Amino acid sequence: MDSGSSKGLENTVNRVYPDQLVPKINTSTLTNPSIIPEMSQEIKTSCGDKQVEITVERIKMAKSIKEKQSNDLEKVAFKRKAEGEEKPTGRKEAKIMELVSPLTTMPLPHIPLKNIMDVEGKLVYVDEEDVSYEFVESFISTEMRPTCQAAEIVDPLHVPNFSFLPQIDKWLRVALKDASSCYRQKKYAVAAGQFRTALELCSKGAVLGKPFESSAEDIASIASFIETKLVTCYLRMRKPDLALNHAHRSIVLNPAYFRNHLRQATVFRCLERYSEAARSAMIADYMFWLCGRSDQCISKLIKLYWQAMIEEAITRAESFSVMYTPFATKIRADKIEKVKEVFTKTHPAYVEYIYTDLQGLHMLPQTVDWSSFPPQQYLLTLGFKNKEDGKFLEKISSRKLPTFTEHKTPFSLLTREDTVRHMETMGKRILPILDFIRSTQLNGSFCACSGVMEKLQYASLLSQLQRVKEQSQMINQAMAELATLPYLQDISQQEGELLQSLMADAMDTLEGRRNDKERVWNAIQKVGQIEDFLYQLEDSFLKTKKLRTARRQKTKMKRLQTVQQS
Repeated sequence: MDSGSSKGLENTVNRVYPDQLVPKINTSTLTNPSIIPEMSQEIKTSCGDKQVEITVERIKMAKSIKEKQSNDLEKVAFKRKAEGEEKPTGRKEAKIMELVSPLTTMPLPHIPLKNIMDVEGKLVYVDEEDVSYEFVESFISTEMRPTCQAAEIVDPLHVPNFSFLPQIDKWLRVALKDASSCYRQKKYAVAAGQFRTALELCSKGAVLGKPFESSAEDIASIASFIETKLVTCYLRMRKPDLALNHAHRSIVLNPAYFRNHLRQATVFRCLERYSEAARSAMIADYMFWLCGRSDQCISKLIKLYWQAMIEEAITRAESFSVMYTPFATKIRADKIEKVKEVFTKTHPAYVEYIYTDLQGLHMLPQTVDWSSFPPQQYLLTLGFKNKEDGKFLEKISSRKLPTFTEHKTPFSLLTREDTVRHMETMGKRILPILDFIRSTQLNGSFCACSGVMEKLQYASLLSQLQRVKEQSQMINQAMAELATLPYLQDISQQEGELLQSLMADAMDTLEGRRNDKERVWNAIQKVGQIEDFLYQLEDSFLKTKKLRTARRQKTKMKRLQTVQQS
């Protein structure tokens, strides 16, 4: 980004957000063992073989990016230590732990819609009037160029030298220019049709001038760019439901580009899915930093968007309330009880069931600094009006496999009525709360694919009810999350195999391919059902044993009394 546009962003930030993105610690609220079943079958590659290969490469590239960032952070830490800037660890821990006791309630700082729209105008619809379709490096480092290349529009007044970049196929270039021309004339429906035509050309192989010398990443960047243009067209037409799948696919094709995640956040916002919008904005900000960007103005705008989405999600939540408590070290049991006491006093209407998330670290946009590891951490406490709405969270904490079963007969097929009931339970009570938890949690301590398999299992229920459109959107969203996962956390070999299998099965499902083998997420659900069944048997056995022991003791006491009386 040139200096002029950067200065414009800085002026915008200072003008409309002078004091909103500050550490407001208390926004109403503030205050790995192996878990994947062994796979006896080989990783599926019948339909998703290309996607699996790309996934393997992206896992390797994500590791190289994070290793480079880690090395840079180690150098900075060493320099700070040498200069004597590091503070004693004990003091820091004591200071932050003291924040647990004086928790006070503050009203949610409201961020006006105009400010949110301004962020979208600066970052989501950026450069939409230009017609130069080339590659632009997502970050300066040439060592990592293949990972984070992104096709985007170039400022016509400051066009860099693209002589070293691959050239787009001439027919595709004509289609894109025609689509751009219609877009500039605000003929969004016609432009969307032209971009769909360009996408069809890509699917037929007309992407780059020398297709046999092109890398998969280059082709994916072009296709991702076209998908993002379709997203902006449908958003301009106020049809976010049509933009949703294109937003997901742009991430699947190019997960390392931060604008793709931010556009997905915008689509979620328009659909009033604020928790998911918050998570997409959080990932956008993390990707912005991970790929070497250093423009603090842009990062500040993304964090503001993330903050606004979290606050909107909290404000609209009716079944639960939330509190974040800052901490530095492991929270002891007495501290957890103290946090719950504070929550009870602060949110008396949501005390039927109180859950404290001890499985992962939470971060807030007001205080997060990705370059400082670990960032300020928060303990998340959720309170529910209905006890049943919160019990499943404890169930997740104690189980190894992410699945939800409410079957009266666990190993029989679900009737249509049971399927509808189970789908409503997941769609209205389970997934929304999981999405909210993940809106401030970059990665958790559950299985690497936790949070995704629940969506795939939910998609299976939609499929049984023949709700094809919703099923497609859910699977595309799950694939976008799977494609992004290697950049967010370290993936073990076993988790990598699971990720590849899920991607391959998801591709097969989207393309309508069927095979004799079961989908991975359905197999995991069956294992979860067996686990639940065994736990129920164990509970039943222990209860029966306790009753028998009590009866024996009672009988023994009666005999003793009879003997004494005689």
